Amino acid sequence: MISIEQKTKKNIQNYNLISRKDKILVACSGGKDSTTVLYILKKLGYNVSAITVDALIGNYTKQNLENIKKVCKESGVKLHVVSFRDEFGASLCYLKSMLSGKGVKLGSCTICGVLRRYLLNKYAKKLKADVIATGHNMDDEVQSVLMNLFKNNLELLARSGPKTGVSNYKSFIPRIKPLYFVSEKEVKEYSKSMNFPVNYNACPCRVDAYRNHVRKLLDNYEKINPDVKKNIIDNFLKILPLLKKKFKTIEKPLYCKSCGEPSKREKCMTCQILSKLRS
Repeated sequence: MISIEQKTKKNIQNYNLISRKDKILVACSGGKDSTTVLYILKKLGYNVSAITVDALIGNYTKQNLENIKKVCKESGVKLHVVSFRDEFGASLCYLKSMLSGKGVKLGSCTICGVLRRYLLNKYAKKLKADVIATGHNMDDEVQSVLMNLFKNNLELLARSGPKTGVSNYKSFIPRIKPLYFVSEKEVKEYSKSMNFPVNYNACPCRVDAYRNHVRKLLDNYEKINPDVKKNIIDNFLKILPLLKKKFKTIEKPLYCKSCGEPSKREKCMTCQILSKLRS
């Protein structure tokens, strides 16, 4: 059986995710996946630093922050902490409540994901990182494939895979997923065997996520077909080059007129959310 470390190393090599000269910024949440990525990349000798975005979700993110600080201190890794309060003036829960009060129907995961990705790219540029490494595992990726298919979002699907990003956007820092071929179960077993100080509980805001329904669907079907997740990923990667070719021709670099960040619209989703909060 191939170990997680071997799978990660093979993924890096096969998809040319990073080189020894790259400055890698690991997006850490304090959970098992990102902690595993940070540990393995550091062990493999890559130039890594860490960044965590605190959405201020009560004791959940407070404990996660303490966990990642401990991991980084023990590993000798520089940690950069970014807070929703410092950047947006409030916690995730407060922002969602404000938006709901204004009739904006966005789930917590959607709001958090949009704002978090914005901050990661913003600070990756400030820190002169060449790439952002995330803790997405195979289960996460299979869910994303199905979600985009169910929502008829092939263009977004074309920008996924072990290494993501739009090449035409020079100010967009590429993202890599070292655990792309590693199941969530494997990551959990590895994390526990290494005694990482991590939180194994799901985010309390995740209850309203559409992803939950897809996760349950896949987990139930996996009982009938144990290889279903691996099969979906393997076959998706076979058609990914065709998707990239199809949608590459319509890619046109745009930048948000409000903040200057890469965007597919004149105003990026982050600025749309913030403008609704101010209205």
